[in-house]
Amino acid sequence: MRLMMLAAAMMATPSFAAAAQTGATGGQVGATSHADASSRVAAAPHRFVFADRAPAGSTAAPRSRPYADGYGFEPGGGTLFSVAVPPGNYRVTLTFGGKAATETTVKAESRRLMLNAVRVPAGRTVTRDIIVNVRDASLAPPPANAPGGDRVRLKPREIGSFSWDDKLTLEFLGDLPKAVTIAPVAVPTIFLLGDSTVTDQGAEPAASWGQMLPVFLKPDIAVANHAESGETLKSFITELRFAKVLESVKPGDVALIQFGHNDQKANWPQTYAAAATTYRDYLRTYIAELRRRGVTPILVTSPERRMWTGDRIKPTLVDYAAAVRAVGAEETVPVIDLNAATITFYEALGPARAPLAFNDGGKDATHHDNYGAWVLARIVAGGLAGQPVGRHLRDDLAPFDPAHPPAPESFRLAPSSAHDSTRPDGN
Repeated sequence: MRLMMLAAAMMATPSFAAAAQTGATGGQVGATSHADASSRVAAAPHRFVFADRAPAGSTAAPRSRPYADGYGFEPGGGTLFSVAVPPGNYRVTLTFGGKAATETTVKAESRRLMLNAVRVPAGRTVTRDIIVNVRDASLAPPPANAPGGDRVRLKPREIGSFSWDDKLTLEFLGDLPKAVTIAPVAVPTIFLLGDSTVTDQGAEPAASWGQMLPVFLKPDIAVANHAESGETLKSFITELRFAKVLESVKPGDVALIQFGHNDQKANWPQTYAAAATTYRDYLRTYIAELRRRGVTPILVTSPERRMWTGDRIKPTLVDYAAAVRAVGAEETVPVIDLNAATITFYEALGPARAPLAFNDGGKDATHHDNYGAWVLARIVAGGLAGQPVGRHLRDDLAPFDPAHPPAPESFRLAPSSAHDSTRPDGN
């Protein structure tokens, strides 16, 4: 373990020159296949108008324009608009409205919910800002003879993902905005480290709380979701994902850490971590490495599985949730007890309706659908409210009680165009 942590630490020197160039979170700017277009967009705000013609100083991007030369719409119906940019944080200003009434939901990268159902009456326009984090898999090469690597070890499902490419991708569901302006910005970042219940699930119907969290935040902070399906505290290090986080963070950032679902699997001997010993030691190591870089760690207990004994949830992660709470108390680290809150949430719905919060029509008892992921993200946002990072929460968020969730039958969120019935890794 000590050698693995040394490798991660040695690869984690922030690139402050890159941050100054792009408004990034410290990540290295590497060459891309659209270098000229990337530098043009990164150098100054760039405005795209979704029409055949654009005024001076803007670029026309009609819906019929396929992605080429650094900008355009991705294949699949004209709902995904991409712009080549270097890694970093970007302020995206969207203009909605027009002659007719419009309604638009905006997601970014791999289905990160940014704006939900923005409605504009006929004859009016409104502007909204969002903050989008863009990253690639590159790492600063380790020194000669040092362990490590120069890229995150992505899984096959991640190859070609919008989460790890050289583009900022926006998904528009409903009416297309009139225009979008993209500019690099220096803002604090919330980094998410975790497994399939946290990651940006790339296709319907699965969803995770990490990809819903941005919709509850003001446009003055970014969310960088580095979680991935099937991950454990150990594999997150060996695949150089933790190295990527450590290379990307800067002082003042926040890291939410949630593992447990896969760490508890003794049938995965290479990554199994016992709740009473190894799991706690790895949590302490994560905390120490993040604090060393001026980052505030926050621990999150794993959401419970939907297993019943009568009308009560049968806990499957109790030892790991207890370990997180214990380490949080010992290290004076805030803990968001998502495990306890999800038990309350599922029991509030009851055995008959709780499947409405889960993937695959409820056949999946671990992973959530859009409704379930939204509720979990709302719980996490509530847990942030009492922390310094809570100042970045939207001002219009009302108090939330998982014992009284919104009715799943009335929940509405426009589904993304991508669909995949494959269960997330680690199921």
